[in-house]
Amino acid sequence: MSRYHLLSALFCAAIFAACSSQDTDMSDSTLPDGPAAKKVPLELTEHGDTRVDNYFWMRLSDEQKNAETPDAQTQDVLDYLTAENDYIGAAMAHTEDLQEKLFNEIVGRIKKDDRSVPVRDRGYWYYTRYEEGKEYAINCRKPAQETKYEECTGAEEVMFDQNVMADGHDYFSMGGMSVSDDNNLVAFGVDTVSRRQYTVRFKNLSTGEVLPDEIPLTTGGATWAADNKTVFYTRKDPQTLRSFRVYRHVLGTPVEEDVLVYEETDETFSCGVYRSKSDAYLIIYTSQTLSQEYRVLEADNPTGEWRVVQPRERDLEYGISHYGDHFYVVTNLDAKNFRLMRTPVGATTKDNWEEVIPHRDDVLLEGIEIFKDYLVVEERKEGLNQLRITKWDGSMDEYLEFNDPAYTVGARSNPDFNTDILRFSYTSMTTPGSTYDHNMTTGERTLLKQQEVVDDNFAPENYTSERLMIEVRDGVKVPVSMVYRKGTERNGENPFLLYAYGSYGSSMDPYFSSVRLSLLDRGFVYAIAHIRGGQEMGRHWYEDGKLLKKQNTFNDFEDVGRAMVEMGYTAPDHLYAMGGSAGGLLMGAVMNQAPDLFNGVVAAVPFVDVVSTMLDETIPLTTFEWDEWGDPRDSVYYHYMKSYSPYDQVAAQKYPNTLVTTGYWDSQVQYWEPAKWVAKLRELKTDDNMLLFLTNMDAGHGGQSGRFRRYRETALEYAFMLNLEGIDG
Repeated sequence: MSRYHLLSALFCAAIFAACSSQDTDMSDSTLPDGPAAKKVPLELTEHGDTRVDNYFWMRLSDEQKNAETPDAQTQDVLDYLTAENDYIGAAMAHTEDLQEKLFNEIVGRIKKDDRSVPVRDRGYWYYTRYEEGKEYAINCRKPAQETKYEECTGAEEVMFDQNVMADGHDYFSMGGMSVSDDNNLVAFGVDTVSRRQYTVRFKNLSTGEVLPDEIPLTTGGATWAADNKTVFYTRKDPQTLRSFRVYRHVLGTPVEEDVLVYEETDETFSCGVYRSKSDAYLIIYTSQTLSQEYRVLEADNPTGEWRVVQPRERDLEYGISHYGDHFYVVTNLDAKNFRLMRTPVGATTKDNWEEVIPHRDDVLLEGIEIFKDYLVVEERKEGLNQLRITKWDGSMDEYLEFNDPAYTVGARSNPDFNTDILRFSYTSMTTPGSTYDHNMTTGERTLLKQQEVVDDNFAPENYTSERLMIEVRDGVKVPVSMVYRKGTERNGENPFLLYAYGSYGSSMDPYFSSVRLSLLDRGFVYAIAHIRGGQEMGRHWYEDGKLLKKQNTFNDFEDVGRAMVEMGYTAPDHLYAMGGSAGGLLMGAVMNQAPDLFNGVVAAVPFVDVVSTMLDETIPLTTFEWDEWGDPRDSVYYHYMKSYSPYDQVAAQKYPNTLVTTGYWDSQVQYWEPAKWVAKLRELKTDDNMLLFLTNMDAGHGGQSGRFRRYRETALEYAFMLNLEGIDG
């Protein structure tokens, strides 16, 4: 008997006392009721408005979750999550063969003994490789006497075999590695819980010895000063997980004696530390959604005094890069879409900034990459990335050209100032991820590596990509990137998966996915709706999808979905929606306002209890979020966010088939948000559609660790949709 069928049998006996023998076949269209969570009404009053939360009891503290013996409340929560896991196991048992087939397809397309493109830095080639049959990366380097890795004959040094390090852990993640200036020591972070709280350690690369220095509760990395013995690192608040203190540590000294060099006391800001590309400066940044502040210190003077570049101001955003006698500043100072300034290193306040690239209404300046003779600018125009290359002497100003209708391009891994080679990555909906070296002097472009799809039936020319502009209800045109297998007709019968995010100014750029082929090859059309709340169309695109304009995000997604139906790509009984985290909020909001539009919805780690979370400053990351969603201590924001909060707006109505996933150790969207949401949906929904909820008890926000294991959940999500389409193979 399979694991799922065993769960099905046990589940009917333990959970459904009245479950008859014919009900154990979960492939029938009618499912038994899911687990009914107990109701413990709690009145929550704010601004004279009272909400009754029947499931607030599901929230556990970290102390409760980490206790060796669960208390009564913890046991109730674990019992409920287990019952839901058993229920989805039973409900999806008949798709077990399909899930296994999908999983094998997905991992089968991934090259097992793969290797990243090496990056040359301080006399070494650094790269990551994978070995067949292993879940984790092996981090390596070789001495670099040659300018091309292919010509390098140096012996490989294995810095870390993460497979060995992960042994015995259900979850394993390595934080950022950083090597000392003399190439002898490496700092690294390890998280074995999935709370993104890393312990920093140090390794001697000459001897292989891991030093006794051990720094807990960090963001995952450490920044070296130029003396090869001093590092700076960032500590997290153990409760809120806010990065709020920067310390100085000298190797070989007690961690308890580390010197606090900066503390961010404003709870709406977080901070961190890094080193400039020039290696000349250590830089402490502190930031919130709408404001940043930087402090600098010469890297060869780690005990010196830090200097503020430009004091923080509300709504003033800026970032710095060092080159020669100047800092180059990307800023929104009098420039909604940002512009580039520069300022002498000895006079850095904004009254000393002089313009290098002016503001443009139709172009978003996203970042820069500085070289000795060239400046590379990353821009976005009409929703698409651009790479612009200029010479400092003004003799060249050009854009790299690409042919796909929708694509993603960006500068990658360029640690060397003294080169005319730009490393960049490129992908499109039909083009596998590709890494290029572009000679900025000659214009020669060299393909170093393209993602290998291990599938004899795959060829890019078998698929078609489109880019549409869909006019939504207020007259704005929303970009949509789409891909499907050639020969697909607009007959109104295609299964169609619509994905979006739409928050934090994060642009969801079109990219290739070998995983997605398992849907495309079964007739699905896949599309990304570049809705407001992202930044695809410029800074205004973000500002028009946040705070008191957040409803635009949900309306855009609904209107794009309806347009896909009207244009004949699909129909409501074949249309599916997917989003995760803030995209899960999107799923919940659209399910409430347009329950008839989708046949199925997949909401991954969904942020759905907006009001309660934004009111609770003890929850990790809450205070950073007020500039995104609003501060509900203000009645205007309270009532506005309540109007769309998925948990608060669940109603007695029909809902689409729904699959919800979460991680018990998630530090960004706590597990109890989706758990409460599912319980309330079960209580109030009036349909017989599937409502399935999976909690990964060993994972956090990013899901299961490991190179392949994570795709078990993807296979489940795909099987959920394929099953609704009646596709079983």
